Amino acid sequence: MKAFITAQLDQVVIQLKSEALLPEDFQPRVQIDNTKDKAHGDLASNLALMTAKKAGMKPRDLAEKVVAMLEADNAFMQKVSKMEIAGPGFINFFLSTSALTSVVNDILGQQAAFGHSNQGQGEKVQVEFVSANPTGPLHVGHGRGAAVGDCLCRLLQATGWDITREFYYNDAGAQITNLALSVQARVKGLTPEDAGWPENGYRGEYIKDVAADYLAEKTVTADDQQVKAAGDPEDLEAIRRFAVASLRREQDLDLKAFGVEFDVYFLESSLYEEGKVEAAVQQLIDNGFTYEEGGALWLRTTDFGDDKDRVMRKTDGNYTYFVPDVAYHLNKWQRGFKKVINEQGADHHSTITRVRAGLQALKQDIPEGWPDYVLHQMVTVMRSGEEVKISKRAGSYVTLRDLIDEVGCDATRYFLAARAATSQLTFDIDLARSQTNDNPVYYIQYAHARLCSVARQAEEKGYSWSLEATDLERLNTEQEQALLNQLARFPEVVAIAARELEPHLIAQYLREVAAAMHSWYNACQFLVEEQALRDARLALAAATRQVLANGLQLLGVSAPESM
Repeated sequence: MKAFITAQLDQVVIQLKSEALLPEDFQPRVQIDNTKDKAHGDLASNLALMTAKKAGMKPRDLAEKVVAMLEADNAFMQKVSKMEIAGPGFINFFLSTSALTSVVNDILGQQAAFGHSNQGQGEKVQVEFVSANPTGPLHVGHGRGAAVGDCLCRLLQATGWDITREFYYNDAGAQITNLALSVQARVKGLTPEDAGWPENGYRGEYIKDVAADYLAEKTVTADDQQVKAAGDPEDLEAIRRFAVASLRREQDLDLKAFGVEFDVYFLESSLYEEGKVEAAVQQLIDNGFTYEEGGALWLRTTDFGDDKDRVMRKTDGNYTYFVPDVAYHLNKWQRGFKKVINEQGADHHSTITRVRAGLQALKQDIPEGWPDYVLHQMVTVMRSGEEVKISKRAGSYVTLRDLIDEVGCDATRYFLAARAATSQLTFDIDLARSQTNDNPVYYIQYAHARLCSVARQAEEKGYSWSLEATDLERLNTEQEQALLNQLARFPEVVAIAARELEPHLIAQYLREVAAAMHSWYNACQFLVEEQALRDARLALAAATRQVLANGLQLLGVSAPESM
């Protein structure tokens, strides 16, 4: 209905121009909003406020003229029961019952496709997320990145984008060396308490497991690699290859348990092996954006808005961490991804300017501000009112697998995606496990299960209904009208969540739909004797169940039929 009223107001603007009340080159941005208080109607517009000055009229006077023009349109007034002018000149629209109930037809006609659109028009977009170093099990921060990133992919896919999901493995550098040294120490029988333990070694129990598998000469398969352990305690390179493959496999198993899969796994090491890092550095040198000072190679990132220039190659000859990122993103651009979204932890914030500066300095016609970033804040895990900081397996942090084992995949995914990524998140294990209305995922899933129960009861009683023969205007109670309004919002919420890259909007919306559904369920009987009323309510129940299922699917959360 927003689109319908917007189109009508666009026609009003054209008519005002024909009457010389508005200049021909003036194009106001028509805004239609849902009202917060249903006493003020279902929708409201500020058109009169936006155009009154140009029209040389008082806002309320112009609003009255706009209302009169709309009231003269019979087709419009079949969908809008009345209009009121409020405050300084807002126009409030009260939708007719037939307009409100039309969403039921739309939902049941489109079913799983309801809420989908072609906003992206098939354009390619790559979403890189998780991208954890293969040095240990995935921690809860990686879990938040997995939940947010996967929901972004689902949203973009639902709105017409051609999605590629990518995981970038940082399998080169100092952290991988520390991993290999840690496993080697375990292979040689050392423990983290021993004097010979590597200074920056990893101390979790998983290191002991990898070492045992290496000594047993086991074979592990990770995506495109199969690595057999050499079993030689002195072969550090063989240990490194086996440890990386082992932890890649473990991370992959955790992600599959979390319902997250990728199309591409990209190895940082390949950028070095194929000479892509050196080629990017040489291009930056050739383009004149580098200089040497103090034995280091610097990039003039200040030419692109950074607060100071950055070291590219350190005095020891190794590259700083943002340099391979520049080469990697050049590779993304060369693969044809004109839109790229990186979902990462907030600790990556400082690298954004450097990577973008490097890409601009390459002079490859890459747009400024490319790629896009979604950065998530940290997660604090609580149990019984106290923070949980460590895992027995990881040793120093809470793992994603810990949460899945504690509360299940559905609750973990919902809780990690339910708040804006820019907000810090407290994951309350006790709340996530509870089967009460205070637990939002339980509350939403219970709404879906309740409606499935209604459908089963109707079938058991021999009730059936046909949408063509259903009098939907019987849906006229306050609770039904509130629920219908919520259902009609779904396509808009999906479009906004995809456009703004904010999947938490879906989680918030589902809570509102569930609240409206539970209120309706508690206020009205469904399987009444009167067939016309019963059929209308069964149709609304089916439509609501469909929207709940569609929304949960976008979050990667199941829609149970019984609880």
